[in-house]
Amino acid sequence: MDRGSDTVVVQPPLLDRLPSRRPGVCCRIMNHSGKDFILAEIERRRVGAIIRTEGEGLASDAMKAAVAGGFHMVEFTLTTPNALRLISEFAKNTDLIVGAGTVMSPQEARQAVDAGAKFLVSPVCDAEVIAEAKTLDVVSIPGTFTPSEMVAAHRSGADLVKLFPSPGNIAAYVTSVLGPLPYLRIYPTAGVTPENFIEILGAGATGVGFVGSLFDVTDLSARDFAAIERRAAGIIQHLP
Repeated sequence: MDRGSDTVVVQPPLLDRLPSRRPGVCCRIMNHSGKDFILAEIERRRVGAIIRTEGEGLASDAMKAAVAGGFHMVEFTLTTPNALRLISEFAKNTDLIVGAGTVMSPQEARQAVDAGAKFLVSPVCDAEVIAEAKTLDVVSIPGTFTPSEMVAAHRSGADLVKLFPSPGNIAAYVTSVLGPLPYLRIYPTAGVTPENFIEILGAGATGVGFVGSLFDVTDLSARDFAAIERRAAGIIQHLP
């Protein structure tokens, strides 16, 4: 979009502007991988695992199960104890895109990126956090709900917009928004399940994030990581 006018320039997806890659083969994520590269990888991988727990060890083990099941995009919310250490740990795996969630200030953005985060997610739209992500050359995904909030985030420089909270019928909502605003890259999280994510992607969402529907609270309490791995594998198996 040209911010100096009302003209909307719809760019083709970044994937269409990069060399083709064989399906199922993940590009290595290096320390110097810039925002455009990461954004293209997010568009290609399409599904992310998002963990929020009250324990560092539990978060690590649960996310390892999701990775073992086939997830290659992971997010640790900064409300999780020692989230920065978890980001650093998982960023050592160059098959993974690692991000930080619940980023609420430029300082938290810098700390997350220093730890290895390649994308920053917030539950709200904060122009200062978006600007800091641009300075740090990482992907910004602020939280939005209404079309007006999404456009405001886009005009502020957001790379994707997180749909939060869930509108109920997520796929129908995404379709409605993208009708008049096809240039938006929408990334729903809350309300995404193994049962509805295919429909949401089919509606035009750039990607989706799995939270409680992947990391079931009962499985976490029981430390049943095998169940999480099986659920993750089932999601990946059905990914278009």
